[in-house]
Amino acid sequence: MNRNEILAQIKNNPEVSVLIVGAGINGIGTFRDLALNGVDVLLVDRGDFCSGASAASSHMAHGGIRYLENGEFRLVREAVGERNRMIQNAPHIVSPLPTTIPIFKYFSGLLNAPLKFMGWLDKPSERGSVIIKLGLMMYDAYTGKNRTVPRHKFSSRAESLKRWNQLNPQIANTATYYDGLISNPERLALELVLDAEADNPNARALNYVSMTGGEKDTINLRDELTGETIEVRPKLVINAAGPWIDTTNRSLGLSTRYIGGTKGSHLVLDNPELRAAIGGNEFFFENKDGRIVLIFPLHDRVLLGTSDIKIDNPDEARCTDEEVDYFLELIARVFPSIKVTHEQIVFRFTGVRPLGSSGAKTTGQYSRDHHIQVLSGDWTNLAFPIYSLVGGKWTSFRAFSELVTDKVLNFLNLKRQKSTRELPIGGGRGYPKNAEDHKKQLEGLAAWTGFNIDLLENLFKKYGTRTEAIANFMLRAPDAPLKSLPTFTRREVIFLAQYEKICRLDDLLLRRTMLAMLGRLTKEIVLELAEVLGESLGWNGEQKTAEAARALDLLSDRHGVRL
Repeated sequence: MNRNEILAQIKNNPEVSVLIVGAGINGIGTFRDLALNGVDVLLVDRGDFCSGASAASSHMAHGGIRYLENGEFRLVREAVGERNRMIQNAPHIVSPLPTTIPIFKYFSGLLNAPLKFMGWLDKPSERGSVIIKLGLMMYDAYTGKNRTVPRHKFSSRAESLKRWNQLNPQIANTATYYDGLISNPERLALELVLDAEADNPNARALNYVSMTGGEKDTINLRDELTGETIEVRPKLVINAAGPWIDTTNRSLGLSTRYIGGTKGSHLVLDNPELRAAIGGNEFFFENKDGRIVLIFPLHDRVLLGTSDIKIDNPDEARCTDEEVDYFLELIARVFPSIKVTHEQIVFRFTGVRPLGSSGAKTTGQYSRDHHIQVLSGDWTNLAFPIYSLVGGKWTSFRAFSELVTDKVLNFLNLKRQKSTRELPIGGGRGYPKNAEDHKKQLEGLAAWTGFNIDLLENLFKKYGTRTEAIANFMLRAPDAPLKSLPTFTRREVIFLAQYEKICRLDDLLLRRTMLAMLGRLTKEIVLELAEVLGESLGWNGEQKTAEAARALDLLSDRHGVRL
């Protein structure tokens, strides 16, 4: 069903078993799991899918090796297992990522690490080779028999400098272990939504619909595109609004202080020298002030991050000039001979982690674990309970969603029918297992469609096995590459508009594609995409102009992109 059909259906029948407010990765993961188990569920978000905190990730599927110092062993074990599942279930987007730690001392941190674990040390302290070795041994052990990634390896100073000749010669050695690269988290989230709706006709997802309040047995929703109000009557509400959880609860007259979020910012650089220097490796290391930071390979760009700053209002989160300077300076810690400039920044972004409220003295000690807070009965004066999803991270979204779904199913007196543990996601279904299978798939598509291999390879890199559906759509009418962006065709953009729930131009620029984040945009591209998208979505000339202006303003304000 399209957006208008879903809205009409809700107006005709406002009864729904579960309403999920917030379409970040926790809300979307729970939506998919409930849909898979036959629950009639409605997912709404005041913005686009995966446009809040979940759009500000470091693009890592990781177990969180540094969480071991905080004693969060259960979380690390769970996250390592979930990292492996993401690599298996979404191979078109998630792949093994060699992660290298440059280490500057041998024995530092031997005493500090246990003191920090016991809660007797608040200040960060440099970790040496021995303590990192112990942590990586434990990290590898959590993978168990499911060896989707290799074990860690230590390299001497000489070996390290031979492999990375621009690495800081002051290092003692390096350690390389494996985590996962999520090349396009926003697409992964969107494909989870589409999978859920395809599996269950009673699972419906709406972007640009906000919850404005509620009383007794009714929740009030507002269509942010038209201003129209809608009522729904749920049996249960899941508050998955991330850093806005407490704000969302206040709209229902509830006073909660569940969230103690911290801001994490990133930069994307166009610096070919730095990109060549890191190769296919992420560099994950401790900066001079003790903050754990990263230099990350993102397609042909370099991602830098991340900060960890306490913030009260997530709507005010922006990547500041101070953060920008910090990120550019951290490169010198590892690659002192490589020069970076502000002009090489093609994109900046920031988000607020929905961490639980904490009394810890430093933000690095805030727990990254997840839990459910329940409000019901006399606490709310509402006819339905409210489950607030606190914490969580991209890597463990499936496990958190499974936990929430089991609790919901128990509330609804239903039994679990299916598990998401081994379930492929979107374009990961039927994904080729090796280069030979990949070649056969593309050759088969080329023979059937008449498209050349290069075009199909381009589609496959973006959409995985969803390429078949897109190629079939492109065949149905005359097509041509965009004038300003020949790596996309008009019919490809129209497919995204019609089948991927696009409502605004920035949905396409920021989330259905990587165009903005990778610095591929020009003003001409934005205007042409507004024209093609507008034709598909029925925008008049004034709407097309307004969407282009809105997108340009958003890119400038939130992401430092001035076209």
